[in-house]
Amino acid sequence: MFKRYELHNHTDQSDAKITCRELIGIMEKDRVDCFAVTDHNTTSGQPIIRKILSEEDHKVKCLYGMEYTTYYGHIVCPVLEQYVPWDSINRRNPELLFEACKKAGAVTGVAHPFSYGDPFARGCRFEMEIKDFTNVDYIEIINNPEPLHEVNVPGILWWEDLVLKGEKISACAGMDLHTFKDKMAKKFATYIEGTDDGDPAEELRTALAAQRTWVSSGMLVTWEIKKDSVRFALRNMKKPGAARSNTYTLTLKNRDGVREFDLSGGSLTLPLDELSDIEIPKLYAGEPIPENLRCVAPVIRK
Repeated sequence: MFKRYELHNHTDQSDAKITCRELIGIMEKDRVDCFAVTDHNTTSGQPIIRKILSEEDHKVKCLYGMEYTTYYGHIVCPVLEQYVPWDSINRRNPELLFEACKKAGAVTGVAHPFSYGDPFARGCRFEMEIKDFTNVDYIEIINNPEPLHEVNVPGILWWEDLVLKGEKISACAGMDLHTFKDKMAKKFATYIEGTDDGDPAEELRTALAAQRTWVSSGMLVTWEIKKDSVRFALRNMKKPGAARSNTYTLTLKNRDGVREFDLSGGSLTLPLDELSDIEIPKLYAGEPIPENLRCVAPVIRK
């Protein structure tokens, strides 16, 4: 089964206008399977949400984390149950903090890497110089409140460039929820494979380690390798408010460029030898332009 994860959310324990209890309600109302609390530089909301979920009957699961908010970019950790000091933060050696977080069992991601920086939002743009991505689990390729062309498209392209150079980094999305005005309809979420009774943190770690994450606004494109072929298929996650389409285009991007295929029929099989060693599948509703993007699927590695 597929599970929907909302990995980037805030409460009034930092700079949001929603309480911990209200955050739980928002997630349940939108049928989210698991959400993370990632307040800026504080874990104070964690015990509040733990208490509510342990004492009351709620189906939604929670990941307990934090967002490191620095002058040189934000590092979002949807799983960070042991606070890791960040006095070692170094713009030219951010690996120090990533490594310390990973040693403590954290899940680490680069948040909104191309967000507007100074003078609009000092520190939101990721200006740290990562040379070793070993301890970076994912890049938030879509931060829903940010502008598509100015921020999210460059984030997608950066991740694609790293993947095609051989880096094994997953892609995720973030609501970056702060207020009740942040509506989740037609927005992108992270989907992973799991089970009804699976531990959400462990399932997320497993998915990230295998680069098996989907960034989707509701429609997934899945793929399966069978001997000498690859079969692609559409899967509707029935996300509330998701946009529908009668036509779908699958694109495959490798080091040589991008190819397009009609996936309107719901499935497609391609010979395996027509794929390169690394392919990035994406799904569009109709013409393959950024405005029509519906899903970024796990990377195919032969």
